[in-house]
Amino acid sequence: MATERRATHAGSWYSDKAEVLERELASYLSTAAPGTIGGLHPKRKLKAIIGPHAGYSYSGKTAAFGYVDIDPSKISRIFLLGPSHHVYLRGCAVSGATTYQTPLGDIAVDGSVCSELSSTGKFSRMPMDVDEDEHSLEMHLPYIAHVMRGHPFTLVPILVGSVDASSEKVYGELLSRYLDCPSTLFIISSDFCHWGKRFRFTHYDAADGPIHKSIENLDRKGMHLIEEKNPEAFRKYLEEYQNTICGRHPISVFLQAILHSSCDAAEVQFVHYAQSSHCKCADDSSVSYATALCYTKEN
Repeated sequence: MATERRATHAGSWYSDKAEVLERELASYLSTAAPGTIGGLHPKRKLKAIIGPHAGYSYSGKTAAFGYVDIDPSKISRIFLLGPSHHVYLRGCAVSGATTYQTPLGDIAVDGSVCSELSSTGKFSRMPMDVDEDEHSLEMHLPYIAHVMRGHPFTLVPILVGSVDASSEKVYGELLSRYLDCPSTLFIISSDFCHWGKRFRFTHYDAADGPIHKSIENLDRKGMHLIEEKNPEAFRKYLEEYQNTICGRHPISVFLQAILHSSCDAAEVQFVHYAQSSHCKCADDSSVSYATALCYTKEN
């Protein structure tokens, strides 16, 4: 039985008008062109991107620095991993929908792979209301639909809950064989530091100068460990600083997948960083956005 997940954040977090949305995404991608792989590493193959999931007026430009490097002719399946913001989830869950709607056209969910993952006993199924409430997956869908237009592909949406280090390793091992597939792309959804009293996080190192520079330096410490593909060090960093990186678990699962795949020699490189505003006093607040690429050498 066909079940469609509605684009519940269209019209608020991004435009629900196809023409307006197309122009907006095209503008962001034009700013990011020619991209990192196309401009600097033409002999590299994109395997994954890490990108933000805020409203497009905040993070759309940053996200473009990942999507601009996607070659749709080389991709037939996309894994999309995002954190759960609204419900407590132990472990990971795959979508129960057959189709994800976007203003730019529908995206087919890979029911076969979702069933394979469910059969392991490690993945539950997202109820439709949970799926539709969650924005971490949806905010990537218009970009995916835009860059993949005219090229057949399927989507494997995975909601990543609160998982410990051993579970992150288990899920990474389970997903590693899919990462090895030449025509599979992974997209990891995450914002970075959520700073301010409303986020209950006000870490500040005065030695860094203004608050926004302290936030950036804190984020870049974590970004460096992600580039090092070191999930253990990344977890210790999170434990030490408590940085409010909402996609910390999807990122850690992905790092484990790299280490357990034939892509263990892949490079991870952050290519864009931004903040929603520059905090200057304790009453300010901001969210950080960053985009990274994971690429391998072309065979």
